[in-house]
Amino acid sequence: MDAVGDIAGLRAALDGQRHRKIGLVPTMGNLHAGHLELVHECRRACDVCVVSIFVNPTQFGPNEDYGSYPRTLDEDLKLLAAAGTDLVFNPPVDAMYPHGQDCHVTVSVPSLAHTLCGEARPGHFDGVATVVAKLLNIVAPDEAFFGEKDWQQLTLIRTMVRQLDMPFAVTGVPTVREASGLAMSSRNNYLSDEERQRAALLNRVLNGIKTGIERGDHDYETAEARGQQELTAAGFDVDYVAVRDAARLVPPDADTHTLRILAAARLGRARLIDNVGVAL
Repeated sequence: MDAVGDIAGLRAALDGQRHRKIGLVPTMGNLHAGHLELVHECRRACDVCVVSIFVNPTQFGPNEDYGSYPRTLDEDLKLLAAAGTDLVFNPPVDAMYPHGQDCHVTVSVPSLAHTLCGEARPGHFDGVATVVAKLLNIVAPDEAFFGEKDWQQLTLIRTMVRQLDMPFAVTGVPTVREASGLAMSSRNNYLSDEERQRAALLNRVLNGIKTGIERGDHDYETAEARGQQELTAAGFDVDYVAVRDAARLVPPDADTHTLRILAAARLGRARLIDNVGVAL
């Protein structure tokens, strides 16, 4: 496995591989089993697996955890080598934003950037769209792999790629969970042992709403309110519990065929997100 930190070096390393199918797994490092499942899916689908590790400053708000976000590069490289990664792209900030972050072109997906997590984290999804657009253009993969845990991010990236006519396939990989049902996340490291046990309630609440819908309960607003109340009673600081059209992330309407039930809530130092799907 090779690792490069500059864009020219990355492109040079891939120049001789363009006759093969290239896959990209974008990450911010501090890898866990969820990330490695993305790598395994990339290995199954592609001939060459590229993993990027870049903690992107433009997707963090001024009071968020950019400075303290866990950076474990040496351990990450060992895990990626063992998983069969071919190439790691680990650029410094000034390689990705050579003219500074404030002067950089920004990519925005307005239909999706300001709702749900975007409402609680203004500017976050512009940072996500911008860095993913850059990574796709730098690596030029045939296919890129993202986890379904952040369904809003996955939906936004698919929309960006489609609307900007980018020639890349975007594949979502199902969420990897701990035995309790808690979605795996680097930010789970912020949880105490007691909080980690309590955090599993988030997924149970979403699955409870799903069960109700499958049994014919389509009073979505009441289901959302009940879910929020249950989480609040357990000590969560809830940003939202929402039932949305899975493809557009708007409230369900006559054109909705698949739902996504999504939630975001803080527990201790950790902001947790999760979602489950429901077919109508």
